[in-house]
Amino acid sequence: MTECIDGCVAYIDSKGEISVEELIRYVKAPDFPTGGLIYGYAGVKEALLTGRGRVVMRARTEIETDAHGRETIVVTEIPYQVVKSQLVQDIAQLVTDRRIEGISNITDVSSGKGGLRVEIEVKRDANASVVLNHLFKLTALQSYFSVNNIALVNGRPRQLNLKELIHYFVEHRHDVVTRRCRFELRKAQERAHILEGLLIAVDNIDEVIRIIRSSENTNQAMERLCERFALTEIQARAIVDMRLRALTGLERDKLRAEYEELEKTIHRLQELLSNDDLLMELIKEELIEIKEKYGDERKTEIVFSSEEFNPEDFYADDEMIITISHLGYIKRTPLSEFRSQARGGIGSKGSTTREEDFIEYIYSASMHATLLLFTTKGRCHWLHVYEIPEGAKNTKGRAIQNILDIDPDDRITACIRIKKLEKDQEFINSHYLIFATQQGLVKKTLLEAYSRPRSKGVNAINLNEGDRVVTVRLTNGNAEILLANRNGRAIRFHESKVRAMGRIATGVRGITLDDDDDAVVGMVALKHPEEESLLVVSEGGYGKRSLLDTYRTTNRGGKGVKTMQITEKTGRLVDFRAVTDELDLMIINKSGVVIRMPMESISTIGRATQGVRLINLASREDEIASVCSVAREEDTADKAWAKEGGSEKDTEEWSPAGKAESVEEDSREELSDEHTV
Repeated sequence: MTECIDGCVAYIDSKGEISVEELIRYVKAPDFPTGGLIYGYAGVKEALLTGRGRVVMRARTEIETDAHGRETIVVTEIPYQVVKSQLVQDIAQLVTDRRIEGISNITDVSSGKGGLRVEIEVKRDANASVVLNHLFKLTALQSYFSVNNIALVNGRPRQLNLKELIHYFVEHRHDVVTRRCRFELRKAQERAHILEGLLIAVDNIDEVIRIIRSSENTNQAMERLCERFALTEIQARAIVDMRLRALTGLERDKLRAEYEELEKTIHRLQELLSNDDLLMELIKEELIEIKEKYGDERKTEIVFSSEEFNPEDFYADDEMIITISHLGYIKRTPLSEFRSQARGGIGSKGSTTREEDFIEYIYSASMHATLLLFTTKGRCHWLHVYEIPEGAKNTKGRAIQNILDIDPDDRITACIRIKKLEKDQEFINSHYLIFATQQGLVKKTLLEAYSRPRSKGVNAINLNEGDRVVTVRLTNGNAEILLANRNGRAIRFHESKVRAMGRIATGVRGITLDDDDDAVVGMVALKHPEEESLLVVSEGGYGKRSLLDTYRTTNRGGKGVKTMQITEKTGRLVDFRAVTDELDLMIINKSGVVIRMPMESISTIGRATQGVRLINLASREDEIASVCSVAREEDTADKAWAKEGGSEKDTEEWSPAGKAESVEEDSREELSDEHTV
């Protein structure tokens, strides 16, 4: 009510010249008696501007944590017209039907003194925020109120916006006050007319008494008084009916005072009726008086945020392992399902696939991350991690063609995790994507060129006939680039040696291959050379780490230097990446077996050595299919990311080599992450 009166006063002060947008500053939104939250302002604003819209109401809730770490959702205010008892029953039914997971108990502890309070206990392994968002979606904790301002205007129904509503309300008040003033003026004039006759009688009381006493009846007395003093019938009747106490001096003074006051009232009412500005000022004063007498604080809080459900609200931002099989089946699996083992172990069964299929790529990313997926044919697609179907580590997953528009003969070859890409123009205009192809070409393009993908994807690079994309890296424009081929050779050059090109350019020569059977297996873009080492893995299960200093810097396009001693036992190179001691290494072979080991357990040895055994292959026909570096598992799978090393900041923001970036050193780096095969 307070806001509505403020709006009416502002309308009167502007003499109707105020706009709807200006009125919204005063009348912000409806105010419901049960409190709660108005969630999102778009529907409210539309209703105020047009007279038609939708108001989203949410219950007022808090998440409380007890001394044992258990979380409880506490509801203290509910939307208008929602019955509390029915709401509790609905939530209990959803839990019984298993439509909502993570709730252990519901208790109504409301009281007349303490007010409404419904406690919803959350299970230890559940996320209270996620449970609450499901409750908002499935129960009356979030309700919708339609606004349709239809009113009769001059006998015809019309849809009115805020200004029109206030206009017709003020017009109605103007009519009411005008009628009231006319009524009061008429009554005042009638009373003044009677008082005039009484005052004449008091001034001539002796003669009036004589005329009345000498008259035969009342009618004769009234006629004689009218003839003698020129009175009206109403005045004569008032004199005849006058009591004797009116003859006292005090009563005579009261009559004169009342008459003088009526004269002032009549003058004021006549002035109001003749001056519209004075009448509007009276309406304003009366509205302010009502506000001061009955006005109170707003009960319903306005939350200026989107009224639509954000899909991220329904998923905890946990770390996930994303696997893609050779035949194109994709899934996400919680990182906690993979337990750490010592180097040289036999691993655990990681995925069940058909005989002709095997797990080929493995990435790590948080649930809320957005993935830029690049295919071997040079296409770029966007995919949110929560859009990937979840599956246990021993399940097959879902065909990626059912999720993305990818050609049957195309496959995902690189994945870059980007956070807030569409919201940070400065970031996307200062970072680059560097592509490496099997034929040894490299291409550098500004990230901004990939910030507006279409549903069917966009062309990421123009490929020569027979060439394929091997990997894609995100850089800040000042990285050291290293390329490695199957024959165990690697080349190092600075990123500045590659000029920036357009999105569909082909690129330039990065490394010269040994022969037609040779191909690039990996590319590294080092941002922190002093903290990272280079990991190489061969198809026979051997691998090692070596220091960057052992690779001399040359111009791009050369043959490079030896990065691993290739033998029949080791097999040719299958992976080349930058790592740190804070990471775990995950290896998966073509038979679907996966192993996870601490990166620090892998020896750092010379550049030209053959390395140490990382995984024992079940047979000679089996080979390494994919390698991925993931964040360190602290203790056990159940406690992953629970300690300091797995804080929310660290789990979300990992550099291309897997190490958490320092915000003090480069606040821009925390916006993105990449994991590439």
